[in-house]
Amino acid sequence: MTSADGRRAIVVGIDAQDPASLALTWAGDEAARRGLPLRLVHAVPPTARDLRGFDEGRYRTSLHELGDAVLGEARLAVEKRHPGLETTLVLADGHPGQVLCRRGAGAEMIVLGSRHLSRVEEVLSAYSVIVPVSAQADCPVVVVRRQEPATDRPPYVVVGVDGSAGSVAAVDHAFDTADRRGAALRAVWVWQAPMILPIDEHTAVQEVRRQLHEATAGRTARHPDVPLTHDVVLGHPVEQLAQASAGALAVVVGRRGRGGFTGLRLGSVPHGLLRHAECPVVTVPSDVR
Repeated sequence: MTSADGRRAIVVGIDAQDPASLALTWAGDEAARRGLPLRLVHAVPPTARDLRGFDEGRYRTSLHELGDAVLGEARLAVEKRHPGLETTLVLADGHPGQVLCRRGAGAEMIVLGSRHLSRVEEVLSAYSVIVPVSAQADCPVVVVRRQEPATDRPPYVVVGVDGSAGSVAAVDHAFDTADRRGAALRAVWVWQAPMILPIDEHTAVQEVRRQLHEATAGRTARHPDVPLTHDVVLGHPVEQLAQASAGALAVVVGRRGRGGFTGLRLGSVPHGLLRHAECPVVTVPSDVR
């Protein structure tokens, strides 16, 4: 989604339960930082009612009126925080996840809040947005479940690296994010020792460290002001990256691809971080434009 002058928009989903959400604040700040327009999108889900005396037309009208109201409230919150920011409103019919993917096609990024659904609800519920959009969008998806941490430490961004095509795109996005924020970048590769085959752990860790340096090579020339550190840690990727996210501006990870069931397409690490990270989670598709 682009503006009339060709700039790609930042798209944010607006929930009727929380129109002035943390996600809206994050998205507005990012749009202002990047000099990009902001698109506020609210979906009116389909009804599945077959009740005697149920007036579906009137019910749909009330949902649209509610949608207009919450979008207006969200716009006022943006204008108060960022006067002059180009903001447009989109009210569309359809399942929220599908609407956001459709309206976010070609966007700079999509920003979402959370209803704090259970793990099963995040995959199967009609109200699920986070997992379907993170798995299917053609641009980076940012999920803001908590405020950015207030800390006296210098700001930093965490990126999870594992050598996959998705993590290559994640590294590029993380460098750009850190550069725009005046932050450092911490590249983390979490290594798990195989349970069956015997292995020289020291040699294996050294090889992983070499691959980690190789995965981030060349970016410092484009982002000379971003301090970069490399960490190889042992353990479970979700647990270790969630721990690393405490105090970070964001944790950035890659997505597996486009095939398969939604949850599997997203991958277990991004899926786990969406529930356990202590900061905004950015999921980047491997073929991001």
